Amino acid sequence: MNAECQKLKDRIGGYDIRSLHSDLERLNTEGMRIKKEKDEAILRETEFKVKIKECRKQLQDEMFKDAERKHKNKCIELRTTQLACEDLNKYYVALNKAIMNYHQLKMKEINKIIKDLWIRTYAGNDIDYIEIQSDEDGDRGIEKTRRTFNYRVVMFKGDTPTDMRGRCSAGQKVLASLIIRLALAETFCLNCGILALDEPTTNLDRENISKLAHALIDIVQSRSEQRNFQLIIITHDEDFIELLGRSETVEHFYKVSKDNNAHSKITKLCISKLN
Repeated sequence: MNAECQKLKDRIGGYDIRSLHSDLERLNTEGMRIKKEKDEAILRETEFKVKIKECRKQLQDEMFKDAERKHKNKCIELRTTQLACEDLNKYYVALNKAIMNYHQLKMKEINKIIKDLWIRTYAGNDIDYIEIQSDEDGDRGIEKTRRTFNYRVVMFKGDTPTDMRGRCSAGQKVLASLIIRLALAETFCLNCGILALDEPTTNLDRENISKLAHALIDIVQSRSEQRNFQLIIITHDEDFIELLGRSETVEHFYKVSKDNNAHSKITKLCISKLN
């Protein structure tokens, strides 16, 4: 027995019993903490397994079935739509630019005709010529979806432009309206070829009426080869009709009158009968 005790003492050697007890308690505490964490981890693992099982079951629903394939298809669809939108935007910008260039080209063409007709028709010397000017409404870039233009008629004396609104006589206003209509018809209605003027001599003096008649005759002669061209003039001014009849282009006119029964009738007459 003594030998066994001595043997144990030799094995213990110089260890401090109190220190060993302290280490034992510390290790027991650490072991309990680790065991607790292990139990908690096992519990969380169990919960995760249940959650994973539920998610896998949910993935079999119609909404989530083949989600990866559907997501891939939607990504392709999204990118395709983005590329299409980019192409459409490029097309819109190019088309808008082309429309603006066409607008400027047509405005120059219209104003050239207006200037020529005014110089040939207007008898006064206070206005050299007139033209239509367009101003874009607001500060809008070429990418904007809609464009709005404000059109105004200006008159020129020399190189000085002045707005015609409120600064011209009734006769000048009527003449400008007729000339602008003729210019618009000349520019945009080549395939239509029908132009109607209702009382074009209203508020015009005799000199301007004479020049208007000559301008209309020139227009008719220049368009005589166009098969579908028709110029319809509605007027009570027989002197104006007589002026038109001085050319070889116009020989007859139609007179609308009422008979004794108050019925309207149309009679074809020779312009020479007006004399």
